[in-house]
Amino acid sequence: MAAEQSFDVYRLPEEHEAIRDAVREVCAAKVAPHAAEADETGEFPKASYDALRAADFHAPHIPAEYGGAGADALATAIVIEEVARACASSSLIPAVNKLGTMPLLLAGSDELKRRYLTPVAAGEGMFSYCLSEPEAGSDAASMTTRAVRDGDHWVLNGVKRWITNAGVSEFYTVFAVTDPDARSRGISAFVVEKSDPGVSFGAPEKKLGIKGSPTREVYLDGVRIPADRMIGAEGTGFGTAMKTLDHTRVTIAAQAVGIGQGALDYAKGYVAERKQFGKAVAEFQGVQFMLADMGMKLEAARQLTYAAAGRSERGDADLTYFGAAAKCFASDAAMEITTDAVQLLGGYGYTRDYPVERMMRDAKITQIYEGTNQVQRIVMARQLLKG
Repeated sequence: MAAEQSFDVYRLPEEHEAIRDAVREVCAAKVAPHAAEADETGEFPKASYDALRAADFHAPHIPAEYGGAGADALATAIVIEEVARACASSSLIPAVNKLGTMPLLLAGSDELKRRYLTPVAAGEGMFSYCLSEPEAGSDAASMTTRAVRDGDHWVLNGVKRWITNAGVSEFYTVFAVTDPDARSRGISAFVVEKSDPGVSFGAPEKKLGIKGSPTREVYLDGVRIPADRMIGAEGTGFGTAMKTLDHTRVTIAAQAVGIGQGALDYAKGYVAERKQFGKAVAEFQGVQFMLADMGMKLEAARQLTYAAAGRSERGDADLTYFGAAAKCFASDAAMEITTDAVQLLGGYGYTRDYPVERMMRDAKITQIYEGTNQVQRIVMARQLLKG
């Protein structure tokens, strides 16, 4: 009996499995059918957004007190995983809503949270995250976007690059230098609205994957905002940005797991149906070994991601390590799994008539954004060497 109880630790609670089933049902009916079109046209999949919004899966992490579903970090990861299994571009709707609003949840005033989390929960606007710049990618502390105090306002000038869902989102968490002499301690965070005078956007980037999620530059040209739109105290923005990424790297890991699962599911079905030399391709041992490795890597990535999600929910001291490890391992696994899925389909896998080539292209970005996997390894090593 004791052994049986110990194994129960590794089962998801029933409510989390119910969330998975509900998201999978919505995605099968109303998200997956738009995935290829979003990739082909490079247009934001509004029908998928509407479906996720109607089911309250567009920003499930927002607390109930602001009108949200109040999903915990694990439930949110499961939502993102299941949406990514159907359409990676669409999974960036709940993922980036969490990324953009996490600074508010971590450091925002009650009034600021109520003002901006409420419309996001209601599906009246999405939230994007503006940290990177043309000359400040992995070295985010070298940003040059400035915010200068002018009475009861701040005036922002600068350019942000690689901003997911830019132009579609109504709200933006923007990091800007308020004290140029203080390096990372001179960076502050602000909420900027799409409608603020001086806000504009560059042309959509021409990307390898996740084409249905627009990535654009955000231009801030004398954007004047009230001082109460600062998130947290002046000079704390960089710390908030790094704490945010500790939490949201878990969502990228979940996205990677979902992409990998979608590719494995499709490849399994294909090799079971495809016949060569008089028998199903799935009967060949070499193919079985490939499937075994894909499944093994995927489940290891999933368990590490869920472990990181638990630490995110609790705010554990080792979240920085686990968030980096989950993101790094899961994205590497997704790249390997999707590449193998293309291989298993042979020539068909290399064509856009089948979804695995899209999944392979989509998987690549998970190794790059929210910190490249080289940066994740630096983060992990530093955490290990602390002990």
